[in-house]
Amino acid sequence: MEQEAAISSRITIKGTISLLMSIIENDQKRVISLGMGDPSAYSCFRTTVQAEQAVTSALQSGKLNGYAPTAGLVMTRKAIADYLARDLPYDLTADDVYITSGCTQAIDVALTMLARPGANILLPRPGFPIYELTASFRNLEIRHYDLLPDRNWEADLGAIQSLADHNTVGVAIINPGNPCGNVYSYQHLKNIAETAKKLCIPVIADEVYGHLAFGGTPFVPMGVFGSMVPVLTLGSLSKRWIVPGWRLGWFVTTDPCGTFKQPKVVERIMKYCDTLGGPPTFLQAAVPQIIEQTDEAFYTQTLEQLEHSADILYRMTNEIPALHCPYKPQGAMAVMVKLNLSVLEDIRDDIDFCFKLAKEENVIVVPGVAVGLKNWLRFVFSVDPPSLQEALGRIKLFSHRHSKIVHHQY
Repeated sequence: MEQEAAISSRITIKGTISLLMSIIENDQKRVISLGMGDPSAYSCFRTTVQAEQAVTSALQSGKLNGYAPTAGLVMTRKAIADYLARDLPYDLTADDVYITSGCTQAIDVALTMLARPGANILLPRPGFPIYELTASFRNLEIRHYDLLPDRNWEADLGAIQSLADHNTVGVAIINPGNPCGNVYSYQHLKNIAETAKKLCIPVIADEVYGHLAFGGTPFVPMGVFGSMVPVLTLGSLSKRWIVPGWRLGWFVTTDPCGTFKQPKVVERIMKYCDTLGGPPTFLQAAVPQIIEQTDEAFYTQTLEQLEHSADILYRMTNEIPALHCPYKPQGAMAVMVKLNLSVLEDIRDDIDFCFKLAKEENVIVVPGVAVGLKNWLRFVFSVDPPSLQEALGRIKLFSHRHSKIVHHQY
């Protein structure tokens, strides 16, 4: 109970990982974390030289040490608008784009813009805990709709319809999926758009893992359906360019019908942006060059690395009787794995599993309850293959040590 209370108080994934790290005592084994989706920690994942040079050149120019405009540099906003519009059936302009400090701040902007007294918002379960935390700060009632593990984590559209009422201000989706590693098909996204249209609510499309799809389903931006339903697209440089520490994200109104282009709405967004501190000016200025000069081979190499690690994780977890990964990851950097407690002797739940695993094997895995799904585990696979294999090997030994079969043999 104490562990569960501690996890509940650390509502974010970072907080949960910090708590698990704090109980590690064994310094004989190196710590391997399959908790945080930060591939930059491993040498096999690195951003492009061109991206680093763009930032260096912008900083050394001596012209970008002042404040940027509230919504971000116009050149940056235009570059992101053009980048996103490549995959849309309509154009975007700089006026559709607001620069934020990472996708986390973009989430805050989106929920703040939708919030009003008595409002509720529909969030996926499992999902990304920052949404719950931000919604609670904005006094938004949270209503969870389930992602269906037996349908490769598709959204339960029936639940979305039954949960919504006249006070519902939006529905959030994360595609490619965090924490499930799924990628939504064109048809499923269209079904979501049609459902949102029927309910007269906008879609918050969290696409921080945009284009990081390596399975049979290609990435389709939700903004493709912007003419059907208003879409607020959230993203960042973090994942596709492997620079999470740069904290450069965006909040975009992919909304050709103009629902979010009304003067009062734009004024409200701009006023809220006045209260925020965006990314450094020189970093914003580097974005056009980063987007323009990134070679397609870099994207391809990243996808190949992620797919290789995803294959390792899928194969090795399903060789452990206590674990089951229902689908091979198709995108993003994390996946949900089912915990089979019936074969374990002295493990109460997912939280107990993760605490004991950290203490005994120096391996960090996030308990499913931290992302809304009890007795599941969240594994990150954006690590180098040797570290991933070592971590999974330790988990296999740990599971064997706590197996009912092993205990009953003695």
